[in-house]
Amino acid sequence: MKKLISAALALGMALSLAACAGNTSSTSESQSTAEESSSVATDSSEAASTETASGEVLSYDEYMAADVDTQVTVEAYVQAKQSWWEDKATVYAQDEDGAYFFYDMACSEEDYEKLTPGTCIRVTGYKSEWSGEIELMEATFEFVEDADSFIATPLDVTDLLGTEELADHQNQLVTFTGLTVAPITDADGNEHAFLYNSDGSGEDGDDLYFKVSYNGETYTFTVESYLCDSTTDVYAAVENLQIGQTIDAEGFLYWYEGVNPHITSVTVAE
Repeated sequence: MKKLISAALALGMALSLAACAGNTSSTSESQSTAEESSSVATDSSEAASTETASGEVLSYDEYMAADVDTQVTVEAYVQAKQSWWEDKATVYAQDEDGAYFFYDMACSEEDYEKLTPGTCIRVTGYKSEWSGEIELMEATFEFVEDADSFIATPLDVTDLLGTEELADHQNQLVTFTGLTVAPITDADGNEHAFLYNSDGSGEDGDDLYFKVSYNGETYTFTVESYLCDSTTDVYAAVENLQIGQTIDAEGFLYWYEGVNPHITSVTVAE
């Protein structure tokens, strides 16, 4: 009898162990399946994140419509380089539809030398606004291989001075014709044809500021010394301006609390 009871107990224990073993296998398989699913999901998430980070290349209109402080990617052609410092470059760029100002874009000194006019680059950064100027900041870039070259033809925007439409051409290479050199006042109230720095506090080699009038309105133009230093023809031309002269000017339609072009060429009318 004891043997029957023992046999029964042994059989029960064997069945119990078998059941436990089956449950363990099932749990292990479930965990393995869950881990594989999690891995696939993670890989998909990382792929999606990478795709988002690289960004879809926007047209100029899409770029302008994007919210400030959002990450965007654009392609454009270098028109001029303003400066390079501590692996950061500031560049004027343009395409057939509009223009861009890439401020402090990550760039090695070696790559900076390759940013020649007409070179196509793809830039990813954050659309920003500073005192009215729309620019791309905290950006990185890559060269677009086998791309065509593009050099913008200056657009005459003289008749747009004083209109809201002028802002639509921000950062483009533009020309102005038939402007009159107006007096600019230093910090002491003295009038000049130009100033070193906006208040006259600078010296030879600093930014040049001068005023022009057109249709009864006066505008401030600048020779940005990083873009056109004291050795350039435009720097010398502005230093020789006289109040009342009629001039033509060319430059990039920069914006600072209103139109404030960065001038690259000045010609005194005959």
